[in-house]
Amino acid sequence: MSTEIVNRVANSKLVTFDLEDFYPRGERVLFDIKDWLLEGLVLREGVFREKAAAHDWSRYKDAYVALNCSTDAIIPAWAYMLLSTYLQPYAKKVIVGDLDVLETILYTEIISNLDVEDLQDKPVIIKGCSHKPVPQNAYLLLIAKLQPVAKSLMYGEACSSVPLYKKSKK
Repeated sequence: MSTEIVNRVANSKLVTFDLEDFYPRGERVLFDIKDWLLEGLVLREGVFREKAAAHDWSRYKDAYVALNCSTDAIIPAWAYMLLSTYLQPYAKKVIVGDLDVLETILYTEIISNLDVEDLQDKPVIIKGCSHKPVPQNAYLLLIAKLQPVAKSLMYGEACSSVPLYKKSKK
């Protein structure tokens, strides 16, 4: 007696949502300004402006740039703003923070612009395990975006998912 094996996952209405599919292509650069400071701590305006004017900003073409200072220096807002004016013609995005903040900002923009109406009343599984740096906050933002429309939300893989939310039957 032969019984056919049926793949119930493949036949279900379950929709898999992988945030990695939305990962923006482009180099990520952490631009640390500490080397432009006196002893890594004191910003001298004249020297800082000279270094900024002499720097080759074209190397950041199509990159995502996170401006940062890895020391305990107090950096005035205008310093980051000045660097941003040099980066603006080249970089895809410029932020103040580290690479995690950069990824969170990128995913915030992506998720806020997603059209999720096609997921209305469907069971959705949010894929985990990614090979790209998808920030934890992106998953929370995605939950906020999907919960009002999806029938249910799960996390993981179809064969071993963790239930997160199920719309109540009214």
